[in-house]
Amino acid sequence: MALVHGRLLGLLAVLLLALPVAAQDRKEIDLALILAVDISGSVDPEEAKLQRQGYVEAFRDKVIVKAILGGNHGRIAVAYFEWSDAWVQKLLVDWTLLDSEAAIEAFTRRLENAPISIARRTSISGAIRYAIPMYRRMPYDADRKVLDISGDGSNNDGGLVTDIRHDALKERIIINGLPIMNDRPNPFGFPSETDLDKYYLHCVIGGPRSFVEVAQDFEDFPRAVRKKLLQEVANVLPNDWGPLNDFDIGELGVERHGVHLAQSNGRRQAREEEDYTRYVRPEYELGCDIGEKRSRDFWQRRFGVTPD
Repeated sequence: MALVHGRLLGLLAVLLLALPVAAQDRKEIDLALILAVDISGSVDPEEAKLQRQGYVEAFRDKVIVKAILGGNHGRIAVAYFEWSDAWVQKLLVDWTLLDSEAAIEAFTRRLENAPISIARRTSISGAIRYAIPMYRRMPYDADRKVLDISGDGSNNDGGLVTDIRHDALKERIIINGLPIMNDRPNPFGFPSETDLDKYYLHCVIGGPRSFVEVAQDFEDFPRAVRKKLLQEVANVLPNDWGPLNDFDIGELGVERHGVHLAQSNGRRQAREEEDYTRYVRPEYELGCDIGEKRSRDFWQRRFGVTPD
């Protein structure tokens, strides 16, 4: 009996010693970035292709590559999924560590070669809900967690976007937005939304240093993606150092990047204790359920029914 007891104590000691090692195996990264891209019915195949190509070109941009590899830890992790209806999300590339030019190019090729598809409705809330557990299972320790949502319409399916946004902010996930100002009706005849930029600003984004970068149309999407990615990776805002089109990541010293290596742990702890839910704009004057209202009104007028 004493021998068995001794063996159990020995096994317990081994397990306790192993725990810190397992924790140390989780690489520290500068940024955990999820790219969530709209493929709802208002996005036709050509526009979906323009979106995808915009991300491919951005990750091949030399300045962005330097920004990814030039942070405190010299690496970030990225995942990419497409979304439409409340329960339609398609994961194209799961968490991938970008810690070298070769790794960035491999990620870009996977993205470039993935098939393009189109679905139906627009559920920003479904996209946020899908992303939250992705951060929980991420195998890295990130200084920042950012969810990047791009789309050409307001939420019209699933839960209220502000409710799900609150859930994400409670887990200290920053949400940025890239609204696409699509000036043509979608194939069903649903009118374009000229206030989409304001909707994203008030109803979608949240968290410290969250921002909206507007694409004036799908042709403008590659420019907007490049600028947005550079801001996210370098953790800067447009008014920090002037226009990002002229921004040179090579000029970015340790202090200008925002953190010293010796201070990173302290600042991470401060972020982990911060309440991100307070970083939201006042609710939109038209209401953050304006997408649901417009959808109901449209289908009622056209067919005398509301969508399922």
